[in-house]
Amino acid sequence: MNRVKVIFLLILVLFVVKQAKSQRFAYVDTEYILNQMPEYKSAQKKIDLMVLEWKKEIENTKKEIATMRNNLEAEKVFLTEEIRKKREEEIERKEKELRDFQSNKFSPNGELYIKRQELIKPIQDKIYDAIQKVVKDNALDFIFDRSSSVTMLYANVKYDRSDEVLEVMGVLTSPEGTATKKNESNSNEQNAEDDLKPKQKNRKQ
Repeated sequence: MNRVKVIFLLILVLFVVKQAKSQRFAYVDTEYILNQMPEYKSAQKKIDLMVLEWKKEIENTKKEIATMRNNLEAEKVFLTEEIRKKREEEIERKEKELRDFQSNKFSPNGELYIKRQELIKPIQDKIYDAIQKVVKDNALDFIFDRSSSVTMLYANVKYDRSDEVLEVMGVLTSPEGTATKKNESNSNEQNAEDDLKPKQKNRKQ
């Protein structure tokens, strides 16, 4: 590699490093944010109750089908061909109703998906708008979601803007009187240090 190429590469590396240093990064934890929002908890509770009712209905239908099959098997020798076929058709119809019900409720575009969009998406949009304000107020270049698929092997709590997002939405109105995520993290770190102190003292003795 000639000298010109080496110099060019060095300049390019220095430029990239300089640009990276000038950029400001932060992250939020949307799972944590959602769990602090009463409207999200209420929406999730409605969805959970709805799903529970659907699952009960599915289980009851499965039991009904199983009973129909057991009865048919037990009585088959006493039935005419016509009655046996009729009862088999009833079982098939019931099974189809069950499949249709499961598909209508739990398919990718089913009722569960629609209900989630109706109840959860407005909350997610509210969080997104709050994040945009935090980005603008702090002149950030990038902001990551710790609870998403992005792998974060380490995250310093001082770059966590989750509580700021909650403040923008009015969920945290008094940081002094609220056990924020950062305060909890600092408290846990302090407790860990306190736990070590007696052990160190014992070693000296």
